[in-house]
Amino acid sequence: TGEVYKGKDGIKVIPCAYQRKFIRWQPRGTGIAAPVMIHEPNDPNLPKTNRDPNDNKEYVDDGSGDYVEQTAQWYVKVINPEGGMTNALIAMKSTQLKKSRKWMSMIMSREMNGANGPFTPPMFSHIYLLKTVSEENSKGSWHGWEMSLDSPISEAHQYKAAKEFNASIEKGEVTVKHEHDPAGETADGDVPF
Repeated sequence: TGEVYKGKDGIKVIPCAYQRKFIRWQPRGTGIAAPVMIHEPNDPNLPKTNRDPNDNKEYVDDGSGDYVEQTAQWYVKVINPEGGMTNALIAMKSTQLKKSRKWMSMIMSREMNGANGPFTPPMFSHIYLLKTVSEENSKGSWHGWEMSLDSPISEAHQYKAAKEFNASIEKGEVTVKHEHDPAGETADGDVPF
């Protein structure tokens, strides 16, 4: 949508679905700014790679210069401060994969009591606050994600919309257009909001 949010204030989101992908890219400045191939985690055609210690990228063994990025794709409903919700995709790669695992752990450890005892509710049953924080290592500095639980969903229309978005993704009705955005990247290659 082109909306800009302050990283310190963050955004409230409802996670609706999660997918893990292995995206093969050509080197920057060559070919097109779209993936060469997108692989599922169990894809037998996922190419063999070697990690380059200089940039930590997984380069394909065929000499093409292509590299593969493991990407955690979070489909979310962004709760707009002025009302309403917007569908969005948050792609986490590189150093942010650890944050993705932490968020998934937060979601999966959620427990509620029902008529038949405790149960783990669907991921789209709660609202999370996502902010950005400064991070750094020996190779540079960037902004990364920070997630925290905000609240359970209390509005029936929000739950219904999130559940429908989840069903649409599960059926394969949502298509992601992956592309490089070098202007918006951080030092480690991640794109914050």
